[in-house]
Amino acid sequence: MLTAIIDYESGNLHSAHKAFERMARETDAGDVVVTADADVVARADRLVLPGDGAFPACMAALKGAGGLYDAMVEAVEGQGRPFLGICVGMQLMASVGREYTDTAGLSWIAGEVTRVAPADPTLKVPHMGWNDLVIDHPHPVFDRIETGDHAYFVHSYHMAVTDPAERLAHVDYAGDVTAIIGRDTMLGMQFHPEKSQATGLRLIANFLNWKP
Repeated sequence: MLTAIIDYESGNLHSAHKAFERMARETDAGDVVVTADADVVARADRLVLPGDGAFPACMAALKGAGGLYDAMVEAVEGQGRPFLGICVGMQLMASVGREYTDTAGLSWIAGEVTRVAPADPTLKVPHMGWNDLVIDHPHPVFDRIETGDHAYFVHSYHMAVTDPAERLAHVDYAGDVTAIIGRDTMLGMQFHPEKSQATGLRLIANFLNWKP
């Protein structure tokens, strides 16, 4: 099995690669590569889309990255390959992003990406640091994961999903902040699993061994 972490120059790939590589080795889940090659993306068994920066810039970079966008869409929509979006990579799954300017997303999960707006004005944006997950719906990715397990966040925007069934988990930041989304063969995590210690490594392992 081959897991491809998509390199479109919009994410810190080193730590993600190391974490995915470690868990693939520990769970006998095959090989993990970081790639900017559309042919590798097209034949990969699983895809991971990281993201760091603003929604419009990340979408533009992905679409301008030598066929990566088309290869990814065909693999996920056409072939039903398991997919994981991380941070802005998750946000790109939405219908639209409202950061700076309205930008169309992949429309894999209906909803919009809007600025985090905690009801408590003393809470800072970006939402940065550890927060406890609240699991909203069961999913195989939650094997040995429970409400109260914590993950590491760094973001100013989050996704408001249209269908509550597609918000798998959230955190409380003086209001609900979407943490994990998913449907069919698609998953997205707003936090950084590669920086979330034991919880993040378990989620990575569960994704690598998920058979939707």
